[in-house]
Amino acid sequence: MSNSNYMARAIQLAEKPEFSPHPNPRVGCVIVNDERVVGEGFHEYAGGPHAEVNALSQAADLAKGAIVYVTLEPCCFHGRTPPCTDALIKAQVKKVFIAMLDPNPKVAGKGLTLLEQAGIEVQSGLLVEQARLLNKGFIQRMSKGRPWVRCKIAMSLDGRTAMANGESQWISGKAARQDVQRYRAKSDAILTGIGTVLADNPRMTVRGIEALSSKSRQPLRVIVDSQLKADPELNIFQGLGDVLVATLSDKERSFQENVRVEQFPSADSGIDLSLLLTSLAKREINEVHVEAGAKLNGALLREGLIDELVIYMASSIMGDSARGLFALQELKSMKDKINLRCADFRQVGEDFRLTMQPEY
Repeated sequence: MSNSNYMARAIQLAEKPEFSPHPNPRVGCVIVNDERVVGEGFHEYAGGPHAEVNALSQAADLAKGAIVYVTLEPCCFHGRTPPCTDALIKAQVKKVFIAMLDPNPKVAGKGLTLLEQAGIEVQSGLLVEQARLLNKGFIQRMSKGRPWVRCKIAMSLDGRTAMANGESQWISGKAARQDVQRYRAKSDAILTGIGTVLADNPRMTVRGIEALSSKSRQPLRVIVDSQLKADPELNIFQGLGDVLVATLSDKERSFQENVRVEQFPSADSGIDLSLLLTSLAKREINEVHVEAGAKLNGALLREGLIDELVIYMASSIMGDSARGLFALQELKSMKDKINLRCADFRQVGEDFRLTMQPEY
């Protein structure tokens, strides 16, 4: 096998945990000795062993003189676990291929330098673009101070998300709805608006996805609720996981212990959504998964805060009176339109999934 094949396997391993290892990045590692894979590992949850440590544990004595393929630069500081650079040096590996350098300022090339100073040959940049796709949110949080925002929408062929009376269950099929659960699981937070909460009374939790470990966690549920209309008995406040209610209101309301109410500054569209996302980044949220109505979707799009649209298109027609995807001010000419770049298109069950990135 080639170096690229081994790194591709490391990328596959990094993708293995269905739940986010929040707040850490996804990392996979492969150890090869005499052209034979002797160790594999991935990072499953924060506080657990890192990918390199898991792979070294599997390789045992065969790690000595081996070649290591890791998707992200090994960490070089004491966090919840010891530095992976120390473990690699102690194991006396011969060479380390790194797909991408760590954007975390605590690492950012320091891990690579420590390995080289210990006499280990290091090469970076192998399958770097594929490795970057693993951790779009982590990279954006480190470089821009805000999480990656993915907006999920289910629509009919004529671009409608609900009937005029609000009825929307179900536009997409069972396979698409299960696919959405996987997107929820890989996210650190699920964002919705109070309109959706009051209309549908959703739980907004991950269901039907089996965690590899009991350490896997439900994403933080975030509700944009300017006037604090939410009833503490609603489904979204029940069950496991924390909830953040973002509001403009200063009135008091008693919620369960897992619920935090926080005031945010106002903007033209209500809550300052940019500041909300910055606040989530400070909570070490890497990826935000949005499931909301046209009003919140439109506000996020209008402010240039959506990084990715995941649209499930059903083979159905809902008519002119049905509700659209985004509540936007009138676009009066073609030059005002928002262009999208198609990153992926595939069939999911009976529906089609389009992954689009706005070109602001």
